[in-house]
Amino acid sequence: MTQKIGVLGAGQMGAGIAQVAAFAGYEVNLYDSNEAALKKGISFIESILQKSLEKEKITADQKKATLSRITPCASLEAMNDRSMCIEAIIENFDIKKELFQKLDTIMPAGGLICSNTSSISITKLAATTKRPEQVIGMHFMNPVPVMLLVEVIRGLQTSDETFATVKEVCDKMGKTLVKGIDGPGFIVNRILCPMINEAIYLLQEGVSPEDIDNAMKLGTNQPMGPLTLADFVGLDTLLYILRILHSELGEDKYRPCPLLIKYVEAGWFGKKTGRGFYRY
Repeated sequence: MTQKIGVLGAGQMGAGIAQVAAFAGYEVNLYDSNEAALKKGISFIESILQKSLEKEKITADQKKATLSRITPCASLEAMNDRSMCIEAIIENFDIKKELFQKLDTIMPAGGLICSNTSSISITKLAATTKRPEQVIGMHFMNPVPVMLLVEVIRGLQTSDETFATVKEVCDKMGKTLVKGIDGPGFIVNRILCPMINEAIYLLQEGVSPEDIDNAMKLGTNQPMGPLTLADFVGLDTLLYILRILHSELGEDKYRPCPLLIKYVEAGWFGKKTGRGFYRY
């Protein structure tokens, strides 16, 4: 049974993954090459746990134990004893490829390399390593501590043993596993991104963002409107995924709305930059 997990990337997704893994009892090394980002990631975990404590969702002992199991690391060499690593870095194939190849030389034989990618081929990533049968996708939803779903994506090379181990880890984390296909966008983004894109087309045609979001919340019982969700996900990330869907599937329904492209060109990425379809 996997007991030592490495998480690569201390942004919101990586920090969330580290938190749920540590809360489940795993010893976690949280890595980021940027020490400021690493400190911010640890502070983020502490703040989320404190809020849970104040809401009486966890105990003080659980908070303390969770934090004690997370070790911040600024060197990849810290992954040399990890039986599983989960990558949650920028959504860029070349950068992920470089990281996977480094992990391949550092991690012990038999160690699993997992990717939190939301759109990149697992088969393609696996082929860049010398352990392709031990590479798999684990796409967590944001915010990780709250959302129950994990899309697990097998590449052509992924072994049954690798899948079984990941299922065990998901179960221990209290997550619900769904088996996605190794195709652009997997399940959630294949459906979600075109929906958000259509909402942006409506905005471009003159419908207010508030009316779009209220219509979808009240009309389809979604907890968050599509434009608010887009701001939360990041408009740059949304555009990247839509471009992959459009390029690889070749269908016009995935063509990014021109207004989305303009917002990204303006640097309006959503909540993380203080402005997207709403101001923050």
